[in-house]
Amino acid sequence: MNYSKLLIKPDSKVDLADHDPGDKSDVPAKKSERLARLAELSAEIDALQDLLYAGQQHQVLVVLQGMDTAGKDGTIRQVFGAVDPLGVRAVGFRAPAGEELAHDYLWRVHRQMPCKGEIVIFNRSHYEDVLIVRVQRWIDATECTRRLRQIYEFERMLAENGTRIVKFFLHLSKDEQRRRLQERVDEPQKRWKFNPGDLEARKHWQDYMAAYTDALRATSTPWAPWYVVPADSKSTRNLLISTILRDLLAALKMKYPQPPQDYSHLVIE
Repeated sequence: MNYSKLLIKPDSKVDLADHDPGDKSDVPAKKSERLARLAELSAEIDALQDLLYAGQQHQVLVVLQGMDTAGKDGTIRQVFGAVDPLGVRAVGFRAPAGEELAHDYLWRVHRQMPCKGEIVIFNRSHYEDVLIVRVQRWIDATECTRRLRQIYEFERMLAENGTRIVKFFLHLSKDEQRRRLQERVDEPQKRWKFNPGDLEARKHWQDYMAAYTDALRATSTPWAPWYVVPADSKSTRNLLISTILRDLLAALKMKYPQPPQDYSHLVIE
């Protein structure tokens, strides 16, 4: 499966208009085939995560960003649902409060980084500090540029100390967001998810796209790449992310650690 066109190359021109949120050209045409392949990948990721946890040599950070209803929660459930929860942790970042406000904006993020043998998934992340704060004009352009530089250096420091980082922008169309928001209003079992604040954010759609564009351009690097994943189709989104993650883990060429002595001759009674 070719996903190279999803990668934002370092220092490249970024135009989200060049990325179709409904693109299915790199995945099987039938949803049933996509789901079948996703199940296969889930088993592969589970096996690779077992190696990761056993070896205690590598740590992986997965960043999920996207507009409301883009599917961050669904991605976590579908991509990591088969993985042993012992070595996987999901972290959701809300508006900072209390002690978090008494520190710099990256303090709470650094505390949640994966340890060796662990995969951590950020459902929203430190990028909120150059997105919503910019759109709402809580910081000016100079401060936003400064923070993008700091995030660039922060992620480089993490990578130099052994953290594998991969970042996904779940690229949702405005029309599909409208449909999903309406679904939350119309279906009683989903109504609890509806937040009127999502409608306010929707009014600033173009401002958010501009903020994402600048963030992708400034912080997609060899050590912390961004992928723009079409998210109008949930099965397409999950299949592409699973493929990229499987390849990242496989590239580590992990093996189970050897015991301190040979126990193969033991017979347990």
